[in-house]
This record gives sequence, structure tokens and C-alpha cells, in this order.
Amino acid sequence: MSFDALGPGALDYLPCRYGTSKLLFRGPRRSLKDPYVAFLGGTDTYGKFIANPFPDLTEQELKMTCLNLGCVNAGIDVFVTDPHVGELTSDAEVTVIQLMGAHNMSNRFYSVHPRRNDRFLKPSSLLQAIYREVDFAEFNFNKHLLLRLYTLSPGRFETVVEELKQAWLARMRTMIKSIKGKVVLLWFADHTPDEQMTPDDERDPWFVTRDMIEELREMVDDIVEVVASEEAQAVGTEGMIFSDLEAPVAGHVLGLAAHQEAAEQVSRVLKQYI
Repeated sequence: MSFDALGPGALDYLPCRYGTSKLLFRGPRRSLKDPYVAFLGGTDTYGKFIANPFPDLTEQELKMTCLNLGCVNAGIDVFVTDPHVGELTSDAEVTVIQLMGAHNMSNRFYSVHPRRNDRFLKPSSLLQAIYREVDFAEFNFNKHLLLRLYTLSPGRFETVVEELKQAWLARMRTMIKSIKGKVVLLWFADHTPDEQMTPDDERDPWFVTRDMIEELREMVDDIVEVVASEEAQAVGTEGMIFSDLEAPVAGHVLGLAAHQEAAEQVSRVLKQYI
């Protein structure tokens, strides 16, 4: 059963497409005739297990269409390589970009699936030279790969992390430059960008630091930092919708209370620009 498959008790995300894009987005499909705010991001923007994720809650607060272009497990690549996404964001009043991890995108060390960015495709000759003892054929997902590399040699792994950070910055600059309208960056997590995460920690976004975010500040109109409060985290999966099979995964994503906090802060900022 795939991650997005429906089972007893699962949430129907009403997947839809816009224009010629090959990507499936969270539904129901929104009309593009009226002014709208576009939201780009990963699993939390998509709202996995959440009936009304923060883009929907923001729409209710602003009384303006909010286009949810989040993709489950997305990295920057999925948006940069899809030309129609660029058209959608350029027509938006504001584009909110949830900051995604640096691990789910192609770089000098490995390549990922163009649409399912969490899927590892193949290593580069450079990575194979650094980790000669590794059989890369056993990996299907980036996180599994990176956890193994980190476990084998934290020292060598620093070289990989530095490459991921530089690739992330370059790709973010490319994405921001492609958007004609206003751009707001969103940090949405259960920790601040000052806390350094390692691959043995499940918390996203991997390898993105405050210094990296600040390097982008002059390119964007605003940056919103939403760190789920202790109270929101304590709520856990209460109010979320998932099947028994999905329960382990649901415990690792931000819950309903965190989405409510995000919508409140994002709405407050967006009112300055619309």
C-alpha cells in the first residue's frame, strides 16, 4: 500500500492538477480567476493527515483564495523543474515558500527522482569514491542513504552536508528569481533554525540553518518563523485523520494545533502584502 493510498479511516485529499503540470496537488481544485496566494512546500504544506492544513486556514482568515501547491516529501527540485508551477506562482499576489530540507534534491553526490524527490536514484562517482565500502544499490530513499553514510563516518559525512547546503542555496535562489510577484519564506517546524539536526533525528527540514535562510533575505519580501509551541506539540495526533496503517507516519508530522499556529502567523504577515 503506497503512502498516498486510501485505506479505512484515511483522509481523501481530492488530488487535482493545474494546467499542464504533471504534479498532483491537494484538492479541491481552486479557481484561478480571482486573486490568490500560492503556497509551495512539502508534506506539512500539503497537510498530510490534516483536514484543513494551514493554507486552508489562511484562506479562511484572509477571505482570499489560497492555492495549495504542496507535495508530499517534496524538495525544491519538484517545483524548479515544473514550468507550470512557475506560471502559477508568477500570477499569484504573494507566494509563500515553506522551507524544505536540503536532502531531497539532486546534487553533486546523488540524484533524486524528478517528482518524488525523496526517492534516491543513483550516486555520483564522487560519492562512490568517498564511500568505497557502500553498496548504493540497497537504498531507495534519501533519508535511508544519509543515515547510513552518517553512521559509517560522521567526519566524511560533513563533506556531504556542505554540498547539500550549497546546492540548497543555489536552488532556492533559482526558484525565488523565477517568481515575478512577492515572496515570503516560511520556516515551519517543531524547532528553530538554530538547532542542528543530524540524520538520526527525524525532524525536518534537514540541514537548513538560520545562516542559510538569512542569505536569502534580500531576495524576498518577508520571512516567517513558526515553531510549534510545546502546547501544540503536546496535542500530538489529536484531530488528525489517518488509518491504522498510517499511524506511525502520522506521529512524525506537525499536528492540527501547529497548523493553526502557522495560519495565524502567516495570515498576519500576508495582510501587509495583499
